[in-house]
Amino acid sequence: MDAQENRSGQSGQSSSGQDELEERRMRTDSESSVDSMTRFVLPSLDGTPPKIVTLDEVSSMFKDLRNMELAHEIAINPDFKLQKYEPPSDSLEGAIKKMVHKAFWDLLRQQLERQPPSYDQAIRLLAEIKECFPQLLSPNNERALAHINAVLDDAVIRQQAERGTLDFRSYANFVINILSRSCSPARDEAVAALREIDDVVDTFRSILELMTLMKMDMANFMLALARTEIAANSVQYEKEKFSKYLREFHGNAGFPATEDWLQRHRSGSNMDETIYNAYMQLIDYPADKEFPELLRIDKERFAGLSWRAQRLILCASLISIAQSTPIISQRRENRIKLSQQLDIIVQDVKNQDQVATAIESCYEQIRSFVNKALEQENMPVMSEADQEGLKNQVLKLANKASPVNSLMAKRLDGYVRVTLRSNGSIPPPPAGFVDYQEELVAFIASFRRLVSYNHAVFGEHFHKILNKAMAAAAAAGEEEVAPTASGITAGQAQTANP
Repeated sequence: MDAQENRSGQSGQSSSGQDELEERRMRTDSESSVDSMTRFVLPSLDGTPPKIVTLDEVSSMFKDLRNMELAHEIAINPDFKLQKYEPPSDSLEGAIKKMVHKAFWDLLRQQLERQPPSYDQAIRLLAEIKECFPQLLSPNNERALAHINAVLDDAVIRQQAERGTLDFRSYANFVINILSRSCSPARDEAVAALREIDDVVDTFRSILELMTLMKMDMANFMLALARTEIAANSVQYEKEKFSKYLREFHGNAGFPATEDWLQRHRSGSNMDETIYNAYMQLIDYPADKEFPELLRIDKERFAGLSWRAQRLILCASLISIAQSTPIISQRRENRIKLSQQLDIIVQDVKNQDQVATAIESCYEQIRSFVNKALEQENMPVMSEADQEGLKNQVLKLANKASPVNSLMAKRLDGYVRVTLRSNGSIPPPPAGFVDYQEELVAFIASFRRLVSYNHAVFGEHFHKILNKAMAAAAAAGEEEVAPTASGITAGQAQTANP
């Protein structure tokens, strides 16, 4: 009997020990469940995978400007913002994060529901919330931070827990009040929603979700403060970095793709014209040529602009073909409405594989629109022959070299050249592009900003490349055609003297 009781006691102790071990394991596994080290996505700058950074790393980047890609992105992209990092839900990291978070909140609920309650997890949660506040408040808010540290003092909270007087809900209300005074107006509604949650565990879960968003707000606020300074100094900063790279790493290796890109557009001895023509090719860069190394940081951005240009050319070509029907060419409102519909259809075209499908959809839209417009005016719809002729013209646009495409591409090229060289004044859009003026102007502004920035950084080096090439060509010409004292070349002299 004693042995049986002993075994029973051992079993109870073993079970209790296992519960304690399991709880300790859950606490350890849940260390990262509170996002005290919230991470942000630094959007891809050159086609590489996005970088994941913490708030401290963001702050460091803004202070010392040692990250050239970040400085470049902020200067070039007025809409650049950090985004909250979330691992894909179907990834291993996403599955682990979900499991760890669930373990954390399940353990907190279990401890609070015990009789008497256990506050180990709650105490650690409050400590981590206290550590988050310096990331949400300006360093100038010393009094607020001191007040938060006093109220969320670890020793005081532990004493309350030991005496059984810890009011977890009152701490939730305190945190909510602090958040309501420190959040941006855009978060006021979320703070108000916290006060409506009855369950204390759900309240704290929502508090942490809001604090994560507020960390992102603070990161982007820091970015906004730094943007003007970065934009003002980034060109000089990148030039210094590039010069250092040339001195320390590159030696005499050169930049063959950049040199080839410039050489393909040589226009006599006019280097500015050569560089200008080279920039214009970036709107539709040949796939069989290596992209210039010095512009590679913006390769994806130039590719995006290239597809914006291709979509504009396609829309202009489509509406020009559609105007072969009087119901479109003679009805301005019909033309504008159809132009808008075609623009919507081609908006998602971002690679060559999508072009043919989009063009087929555009043909169906034009055919349907024209016939409906004719019916509304009690006119006969297009004949089968007319529809077939329209279809043939539209489907030919899948070939970039088709006559209509080529004409619109030439018009766009000429318009961009004229606009870039104008002093701020924008000329009227060319025929075919009238209904796409807003996108046309936005496209040229983006292209101008990108070209101007890169030229400010690398323009001097482009001139050096061309000067070197011209000097080499001149030297080669002198060797090949060496003049004699009489002004006759050596080769001519040999011919003249048998």
